[in-house]
Amino acid sequence: MIKFNLICDKEHGFEAWFASNADFDAQQNSALIACPHCGSTAVDKALMAPSVSTARSKEAPMQLAMNRNQKSAMDQLRKAVKAIRDNSEDVGERFPEEARKIHYGESEERGIIGQASPDDVKSLVDEGVNVAPLPDLPEDKN
Repeated sequence: MIKFNLICDKEHGFEAWFASNADFDAQQNSALIACPHCGSTAVDKALMAPSVSTARSKEAPMQLAMNRNQKSAMDQLRKAVKAIRDNSEDVGERFPEEARKIHYGESEERGIIGQASPDDVKSLVDEGVNVAPLPDLPEDKN
């Protein structure tokens, strides 16, 4: 996983995690990355300082310092992700196939979650299938 500092065309800065640089490029080209402040999909990488590993940095894991509003927003995001997971069928790697079946009325309408490659997501979006990435929360990584 790699974290990028991003900036939208309205100059709002934010961070996001990607599986690889190629994953970022694919999502950017498919307009799947949206600014959390204004919703713009005109997003690009911002300048980043390199991460340097030192003995001191190995002493404790990095923490995210949040103010009260950010903590509240993170709590709401956790609740939303839990509600989506609790009320969806996990179809795993069959996600693109199942999403199409639901979209074209070949399968019962229901909420599903699963995995899809950036190319599969682009194809689904091009077909008019409504899909959205489910965010990985910090505790999902630890």
